[in-house]
Order: sequence, then C-alpha cells, then structure tokens
Amino acid sequence: MKKTIAAVLLLAAALVAFDFLAPAQAAKAGLGIERALAGLEARELSVDGYRVNYLEGGSGDALLLVHGFGADKDNFTKVARHLTGQFRVIAIDLPGFGDSERLLQASYRIADQVTRLNSIAAALGLERFHLGGSSMGGQISASYAARYPQQVQSLWLLAPAGVAGAADSELFTAYRETGRSLLIAETPADFASILDLTMSQPPFLPHSVKQVLAERAASDYSLHKRIFEEIKGSEPLNAQVAGLAVPTLIVWGEEDRALDVSGAPILQQLLAAAELQQMPGIGHLPMLEAPAETASRYLAFTAGLSAKQ
Repeated sequence: MKKTIAAVLLLAAALVAFDFLAPAQAAKAGLGIERALAGLEARELSVDGYRVNYLEGGSGDALLLVHGFGADKDNFTKVARHLTGQFRVIAIDLPGFGDSERLLQASYRIADQVTRLNSIAAALGLERFHLGGSSMGGQISASYAARYPQQVQSLWLLAPAGVAGAADSELFTAYRETGRSLLIAETPADFASILDLTMSQPPFLPHSVKQVLAERAASDYSLHKRIFEEIKGSEPLNAQVAGLAVPTLIVWGEEDRALDVSGAPILQQLLAAAELQQMPGIGHLPMLEAPAETASRYLAFTAGLSAKQ
C-alpha cells in the first residue's frame, strides 16, 4: 500500500512539473485528452485561400458552433462531450482567433464574419444544420440565420452580443468610461482578469493551459483591439432578427458581467419562435461553467423540436 501511495505521489509530482516546466507541450496533451473524451478530432481546411481550424466528432444532424470574442473552438469541448452521441458536432475557430489564420488587412465586422461562416459551412458540406454561438459567436449565428434562414434548422444562442436596449454590463460600463475593453489582454498577466470577468463558476484550468492562452491573447492584442472596435460598430441584432421564425433556444447566465442578462427577454420578444432559459449562478460562459446542465437543456430543446416535427 505504501509503495502504491508513493508511486501515485511521484506521478502527481511529475505531472505538476511537466505542467509548469513544459507548458506548451502539457497544454497540447491536456487539450488532446479533453477532446478525445468528447469524441472530437482536430482538423483543418482551406476556405477562400485562408486556413480554418476546427474540431469535429459524433454523428447525427450537424451542429455548427461559433465561439465568442477572444475565445476559440475549445470553449465547446466540455459541452460537446454530452452532445456527440446525438449530433455531428463541429466547433470552428473563426479567422482571427484560435488556431485559424489571422487576416491582418481584413474587416471583422459581424456581417463579414457571417459571409466567412457561410463559406466555411459550404466547405464543410453543410446545407442545413443546427447553429450555435456564444457571445460574439451568438451575434454572428443570429445574423447568419437572418441572412440564410433556409440553412438553419435551429439556433442556440449563449448570451449573444449585439442586443440593443439591454442595460450596460460591467464590460461596457468600463469601455464607456475608459475606452478600454476588459476582454483584451495587453500582457499575459491581464488574462486572469478576463477569466474572472467571464465566468462565475470557472472550471479547473491547468497552469499550462492558462499560460498558453494568456500568451496567445497578448500576442493578438493589436488585432483584437481593432476587431473589438469593428464589432462595436456593427449593426445590432434587433432589426435583423425581428420576426425570425427559426426555432431558437436562448441561454443566459444570470451572473453575466460581460453582457447584461436584461438583453435576454429583449431578444426573445424579437424572435418569433424563441425559448429563453436563464441560469442562476452562471456567468457569461454556460457551456464552460456548467457543461452537463447546458447540454441537457439543449438536448431537451432539440428533442422538443423533433417531437413537433
């Protein structure tokens, strides 16, 4: 027994040392394990001459997932673990984010990302699919459904950006007062405050993963500062989605400090077929903070659609 305990402690110490001494390799290994548990594989394709990275796994109807500002495809890995049994899950890195190509001279307004998302969907062979998005990705997804309603079976909007008339959040109050976005890391040290702002119940993240993400965020500072300004100048969702009949599930954490939850009922009233679910104790990223519950809510929603059909 003592030998077994000693061996376990030695292994734990080795893993901790690996995590701190070789963060890039440790983060890659950790993400690989998380993706494997979710049944996802990392893939890459070329779209209109630029590179797009994505995760794919599972079988069934296609579910295309779009991350938020400053985030990436792995924001959906934990929740995908509960979805790949029923859906062909595809989580992409939008151009400008994650492992996809940085188009330094391109426009990143919401309408431009919608156009790119349409090209990505075509490259993936998707003709009709479920579409989900978080924050900025939710705004892009809703705009996509308004432009291409015949392609979208349903919408899953996780605290989507772009809802005019909502109360100012902590994020936008700070931006109005200082001109600085709390979602942009100028240095790696700034990344911890982004995690704190966006999640009320953050999952455990190894040191290596936080370090790799922090360094990438800081390296993207100039580009993401410009992208944030372009998104702020994009057309709000309200007029675009008014009367949109695509079945929609809106999920919003009641402790969201990045986008105020008051936007949720406004958006629900605009849409013709929307269900709203607010999550107590949850912040801006339900799929990371409560992946099993968030997935369960989505599966119940889509099961209800199937029953109606």
